[in-house]
Amino acid sequence: MRDVVFTRDSGWIPKVIGEDGELKLTLGAGADANHEPRTFTFPIGEAHLAVIREDLPRHLLLWSAVLPLCDAAGTTGRLDENAAVALLDPVLLSSPADVDALFRHIRWDRSRLVAHGADIDLLDRGQVYAAMRSATGTADEKRAREHHADRRRAERGVVLGPLDAAILRYTGQYTHGSTIPRRMPDAVDNALLPEVMRVIATAEQTCAGMRIGVDPRRGKGATDKQAWDRVATTVDAAVRRAHPGLVDDAVRTVSFLMCSETANRSRNAPEEDDADAADDHAGPGGSARRTALSFADEKGAETKWLKDGPRGASAEFWQFVGDRSAADNQVFAIEDEERGEGIQLHFYADSIARITTVREGKDGADPELRVEYSLVDGLDAYRTLVNAFVRGGCAALEPYGPWMSDVAEFERARRRGRDAG
Repeated sequence: MRDVVFTRDSGWIPKVIGEDGELKLTLGAGADANHEPRTFTFPIGEAHLAVIREDLPRHLLLWSAVLPLCDAAGTTGRLDENAAVALLDPVLLSSPADVDALFRHIRWDRSRLVAHGADIDLLDRGQVYAAMRSATGTADEKRAREHHADRRRAERGVVLGPLDAAILRYTGQYTHGSTIPRRMPDAVDNALLPEVMRVIATAEQTCAGMRIGVDPRRGKGATDKQAWDRVATTVDAAVRRAHPGLVDDAVRTVSFLMCSETANRSRNAPEEDDADAADDHAGPGGSARRTALSFADEKGAETKWLKDGPRGASAEFWQFVGDRSAADNQVFAIEDEERGEGIQLHFYADSIARITTVREGKDGADPELRVEYSLVDGLDAYRTLVNAFVRGGCAALEPYGPWMSDVAEFERARRRGRDAG
C-alpha cells in the first residue's frame, strides 16, 4: 500500500510517500530504454520529513544533490540508496556552513536550483544555502535554460553585453544557437529594441536584392550553400563594420536570420529562366531559336524539351536535375541532336565537357567528336554555362574556358584546383 504523505504539487519536486509503514522520498528522473520516465525511491526518517515540510530551500537542495545519483543509474541501473540516504542528514539537518561545504565536494544539479529561483551570483561564490533564500516552489525553466546557455558561452570565453543578449532574444537563439532564427520583438526589453532594430536594418540593407536559391544538384529542396555563404559573409562584414562592439554570437545570429529569410524569399519567388530572358540575344555560335533539346542522366533517364513548351530550356533542365540528382547520379547532359553538339555536367568533379560533332559518321561508322573539358566553380557558374549553351551552343561557351581537350592536362588542372581549395 502506497500513500502520498507530503507533496508540494509543483512540477517534479520529490514527494514523500508511506509504503508498508516506512517513509520514502520518491522522484522522477531520467528515462528508461523506451524513453519513459524512471521513478526512484529511498527511505527517509520522521526528522527528514519535518524539514521537507517546512523548509522549501532544503527540500530543493536535497533534490539537487540526489539527481546526479539518478543520472548515474542510467536507463536500467538501480539507485545507490546508501549514497542517497547518506545525503539526508548533511543536507536537511546540518548547519548552513556544513551544507555549503558538502556542495563543494559532491555533484549536484545546478539547473534545478536556478529554475527555482536561486541567486546565481551566490551560487557562483559557493554560498549555496544563502542562494536558496530566494527559492520559489514554481520552476522557471526558461531561466534555467538561459543560465545553462550562458555557462556554455563562458566556457568559450564569451560574455554577452546587453545588446548582444537582446539580439539573441530577438532571433530566438539565446538558448539554442542551432534553432532556425525568427523575429521575436516581444522577447526584447523595450529600451533595447530600437538599438536591436538598427542592427537588423544594417543587415537588411546589406543583403537587399541577394538570392539564395535551391541547389538542384542536391535535390529539390537543397539550399545553394555557396549563395548562403555569400550572403552570410556580406552581412557579417557589414554588421561588424557598423556595430564593432557586438560579440561573434550576436553577429552570427543576425547573419543566420538574414540567410534564412533570403532563402525563404528566393524559394517562394518564380524560378528564373535566364535562357528565355535572353532568347532574342544569341551568343556566338548562332540563333537562340532552338526547336528541341534532350536531357539525360547517368542512370539512363531521358526527357526532351520542345520550343513550344510552357517553360524555357534552362528551367526545364534544372527541374530534371532536381528530380533525378542523387549521390549515385551526378552526371547530366544536354544534347542538341539537330546541331550535333552537347554538354555534360559532372557535379561530382565540378567540371563540364562540351562535345561537338566534327564529322558525321558514314556507312555505320561512329561520328568524329571533339570533347573539351573545363572546371566549374559552383552552381552559379553551372547555370551560366547551361544558359550560354541553350542560347548559342558550344561556341557560346568559349569565353568561359579555358577548355582542355587533353584529359591528362585537365586532370592535373583539377587536382591543382582541388589542392588550392
